[in-house]
Amino acid sequence: MLSAIRKLANGLIRIAAIIGSVGLLVEVGVILYDVVGRFFGAPLGGAQDISQMSMVILVFGGMAVCDKVGGHISVDVFERSFPDWLNRWIDVFAAFLGAVIFAGIAWSVYESSKLSLMLNLATNVIYLPKAYFQWALSVFAVITALGMALRGVELALTGRDVRQSHGESSV
Repeated sequence: MLSAIRKLANGLIRIAAIIGSVGLLVEVGVILYDVVGRFFGAPLGGAQDISQMSMVILVFGGMAVCDKVGGHISVDVFERSFPDWLNRWIDVFAAFLGAVIFAGIAWSVYESSKLSLMLNLATNVIYLPKAYFQWALSVFAVITALGMALRGVELALTGRDVRQSHGESSV
């Protein structure tokens, strides 16, 4: 059962990472075009708007894969002093806490998107509707929250940490 859920989670994480990678390519392309265009006196109109919105996709699109591979910052000053069982339960607690935080981010940004729709909020220069990017951020945050919750369940039930395995669960 957990392996089927993990396989589905890996697929969602992979899709989010690919979309985040596209955000990175857009970001680099926009900055490159804008810098070269400024040199020739023709900067890209709306480059700041596109950069800001693609940064949302880049950061939150890659957040789930960052958690999966253990890329988040961790401080292990006392880890060697604690017994293994305590370190494992601290990891379980941290995974569930992260899931709650990202679920809160998803909910908060989704609620904010309702306001953006109501007020027709858009970016400053080229008027990209903000709600679409808020929805994307919410979806990516939900994927991250689900991935963290699944990691917590796997740690609690099996003791297996996907961040340390390189088998079928790699992205």
